[in-house]
Formats: sequence, structure tokens, C-alpha cells
Amino acid sequence: MPIRAVAYVSTACSEIAEHDAPGIGSGRLDALVEDAARFNRQAGVTGVLLFDGTRFFQYMEGPEDGLHIVYGRVLGASSHRDVIELQRGIVGRRMLPFWPMRWLPTDRAQVGVLAKADWTGFKQRGDAAAIKATGMDLVTSVVEPHLLAG
Repeated sequence: MPIRAVAYVSTACSEIAEHDAPGIGSGRLDALVEDAARFNRQAGVTGVLLFDGTRFFQYMEGPEDGLHIVYGRVLGASSHRDVIELQRGIVGRRMLPFWPMRWLPTDRAQVGVLAKADWTGFKQRGDAAAIKATGMDLVTSVVEPHLLAG
């Protein structure tokens, strides 16, 4: 069964943006991500949520039926608004097989760079520093140090 993925950006609701900015605290966001991780585990979906204090970037992957249910839940969530889907499609393999969901703080520029990146086919060129780095190259560069750390 092929693994599918979705990547999107959105704007945090004011309650999260005001109280869960990186370095300030993450109570509501932590609870939200813990709930998502429980749900995603049952659906077979894995992924990462990057948060810059105002905006989210999320990449998630899994079987088509599980991803459809999880993404539907995401679209209906009151924790964010202005969802812009960057790409949806088949990926060759899971990038995040061990994270049902995890959030990582990032700087404000990173979400903007991810939103403008090339998401065509979830391709990877393997060099996030290259001028033509793809969205997947950039996500890999942000996530990889955390994968190695556990």
C-alpha cells in the first residue's frame, strides 16, 4: 500500500499564538499535539508540526484512509485558520516513521521559506542549502537533528 503525504501552512488561533510562542511556553500546543499523536497512532499517520509563534507548517504521512481521516480532522480544527495546502500525494517512503506527531519550534522565516518552496511530488534533491532546495529538503534539514537526538 503506498504511503501518502500532505504538507500545509496555516495561521495559529490567537490563543495559541499569544501563549505558545517558542520560548514562552507550550501548554495548549503540547496538549493539542499529544491528542493528535494518540489519534494519529491509531490511524497509522506520522508527522511533524513546526511552529514559529504565529504560523504552523505541518507535514504528515501515512496510508490513504488514515491520512484522509487525520487531515479532515486538521481542516476542522479551531486551533488554526487560513490553511494553505502545499502538496498532497504519494511518497516513496516515510520520512518520520517513529513520530505519530511532534512539534518543533522554528523561526518566523522558516515557515515562510517552506511555504514558498517547491513541493512538486515531494521530491528531495538532498541539499537544503542549494538554491533550488525542495520543500522536502528543507523539512529534512529542520527535522534531522531532532531525529538523531531521539
